Amino acid sequence: MSTQPIIIVTTGGTIDKAYFDALSTYQVGETMVAHMLKEARVACPWQLVDLFRKDSLELTDDDRATLRQTVAALESDRVVITHGTDTMIESANALVDVASKTIVLTGALAPARFSESDATFNLGMAFAAVQCLPPGVYITMNGQVFRGDQVRKDREQGKFVSVTS
Repeated sequence: MSTQPIIIVTTGGTIDKAYFDALSTYQVGETMVAHMLKEARVACPWQLVDLFRKDSLELTDDDRATLRQTVAALESDRVVITHGTDTMIESANALVDVASKTIVLTGALAPARFSESDATFNLGMAFAAVQCLPPGVYITMNGQVFRGDQVRKDREQGKFVSVTS
């Protein structure tokens, strides 16, 4: 087992959204990842890289290039990326040629600040998956682990589903 810390790269998305004003609109706020990992008493070493605070619909090709460069430059071979669910698959595709790393993207369909959020569960799945999976790009959502190139978001069902390439 690797002694390198697991690196968590945050990009924003619903997982880190918070109420913005009295009209109940949301904006991406300060990341909740460190709080969730500390509350879960995670003992495995980890480090946080706060890269973006954007809704995934606002991420550009330049942002994805920056994400790819950041992940490729990390010394650790285990990386979890928190990401908005709307364009998570596009970012997974941008990472496919990063060699010799296990990269797991995850997010939430409800903000981590909500008591009925899937955020903590999804982050826990990603944290476990990155320790067990071989190098490659994966997405963990809805209690499942998907290859990054064999998944899609089903908006009607409110979950991610497998597809064959």
